[in-house]
Amino acid sequence: MQNLFLTTISAGNLTGLVSDMNIISDSESLNQEKISIVEKYLSTIPEKLLNLGIRILIVAILFIIGVQVIRFIRKIINRSLTKAAVETGSVNFIDACVKVVLYVFLIVILAGNFGIDAASIVALMGSAALTIGLSFQGSLSNFAGGVLLLVSKTFKVGDYIIEGSGKNEGTVTEIGLFYTKLKTIDNKIVIVPNGLLANTTIVNATGMEHRRMELVVGISYRADIEKAKDLIIELLHKESKVEHDKEMLVFVTALNSSSVDIGTRFWIRTEDYWPVRWALLEKIKKTFDENNVEIPFNQLDVHMHP
Repeated sequence: MQNLFLTTISAGNLTGLVSDMNIISDSESLNQEKISIVEKYLSTIPEKLLNLGIRILIVAILFIIGVQVIRFIRKIINRSLTKAAVETGSVNFIDACVKVVLYVFLIVILAGNFGIDAASIVALMGSAALTIGLSFQGSLSNFAGGVLLLVSKTFKVGDYIIEGSGKNEGTVTEIGLFYTKLKTIDNKIVIVPNGLLANTTIVNATGMEHRRMELVVGISYRADIEKAKDLIIELLHKESKVEHDKEMLVFVTALNSSSVDIGTRFWIRTEDYWPVRWALLEKIKKTFDENNVEIPFNQLDVHMHP
C-alpha cells in the first residue's frame, strides 16, 4: 500500500513537472514570436524611411512646380485684367483671392500624396474657417468691406478721398483685402480698415474730370463793385487753365459787417484745382492793389453817448 502511495505521488509530481515545462516552453515560444515581430518591424524601418523620403521629395518637387504654375496663372490673369482696363485696386484684390484659392487647392493635392483624404481636408478647412470667422469677425468685416468697395467702385487707386469723419484723407495708393492705404499731402501713409470705409461717407475729390471752383473775396463798401467784378473776369479770361467754354460767374454773394463779398465760380480740371486756386487768389490781391480796390480789415464802429 505504501509503495502504491509513493508511486502515485511520484506520478503526480511528474505530471506537474511536465506541465511546468510546457508553460516554460510556451513562454519561450511567445517571447520568440515577440522578438521575431520586433526584428521584422526593425527590418522594415529602412524601407519605410526610404519610401517616406521619396514621398517627401516628390511632394517637394510637386510643390515647387505648383508654385511656378500658380505664378504663371496669376500673371495671365493680371495681364488679361490689365488689357480689359480693370482698375488697379480691383486687379490687386482679384490677384490676392486667386492666390489664396490656388494655394489651398495645391495643399489639398499634396496632402493626398500622404494618404490624407481630400474630403477630410475640406471638412477640416471648413471647420477651421468657421472657427476663425467667429474669432476674427472684424477682419471678415474688413474683407467684406473691401469686396463692396471694389464692386461699387467708390474710388480707385490714385483718387484723393476724404473719409466721413474727416480724420482720414489722402491719395489712395493701395486697396487690399482688409485695408486701404492713403498717402497724405505731407507724405505719410494712413492705413484705414475697409469695413470703416464701406460704412461711412466718402468724399472723392478727384472722382470727376472737372471741378467747379468757388472763390470769395471781400472788398470795402467804398470800393467800386463793378470795377472789382470786371478785374476778376479779366483775370479769369487770362488764366489758360480755366475752362472758358463752361459757365463763369462773378457776383455779390454777401454784405458783411466789414466788407462786400464778391463770389466767383468757374470750372477747372481736377488736377489743376489747387495750383489755379492759389495762383488766382494771389493775382486778385495784386490786381486789386494796383487798381486801388480796397480789401478791408474787420471794422467795428463804436458810438459814445454822453
